[in-house]
Amino acid sequence: MTYTGSRALVVPAEAAEVVALPAGGAFTLLADASGTAGALGANRLTLRAGRDGAKPHYHAFSTELFYVLDGVMEFLVGEEVATVSEGGLVVVPPRVPHAFGATPGADAELLSVLTPGVERFGYFRQLARVQHGLAPFDSLLPEQERYDVHFVDVAAWQSLRSSR
Repeated sequence: MTYTGSRALVVPAEAAEVVALPAGGAFTLLADASGTAGALGANRLTLRAGRDGAKPHYHAFSTELFYVLDGVMEFLVGEEVATVSEGGLVVVPPRVPHAFGATPGADAELLSVLTPGVERFGYFRQLARVQHGLAPFDSLLPEQERYDVHFVDVAAWQSLRSSR
C-alpha cells in the first residue's frame, strides 16, 4: 500500500526488500520517498560487530533520525563521537557531517529515517555492491546530489575506526 497523504503506508515484514551486506549484515528497505509522497524514507540496518554503516557524509536537505534497536553503535556527529546503546536516539540536522558503525564488541541494529524523503533505495543497493567489492566506492560519487549523500573527510572518525 502506498502513502498518498490520506492513506497509510503499510509494509509487512515479508514484503520489505533485504539487501545483504558482508559478514551477515543487511539493509532492510522499508519506505522510499515515492511511497510516502516525499515525507520520509526509512530502512533498518543490521551490522556485525565492528562494521561500518556509513562513511562520513552529510545531507543538504534532510534530517536523519537513528534509533538503536539492538546492540551498541558509534556515531560521528559533527566532530564528536558518541556511543549509543539499545533504545538510544540520534537526530542529525541537514549539513552536519555524520557516520556510524557497530562497536567492536557487539552486533547492532538500527532504524534510520530521513525526512523529507529522498529516493534512496538505489543508493543502498549500490552501497551493498561497493561493500561486497563488486563496485568501487567512487561509483557513488557521481550520485551524491541525486541521493543527497555528500561524502566528507572527518579525521576523528577515520582515527577511531582505523585504530581497530
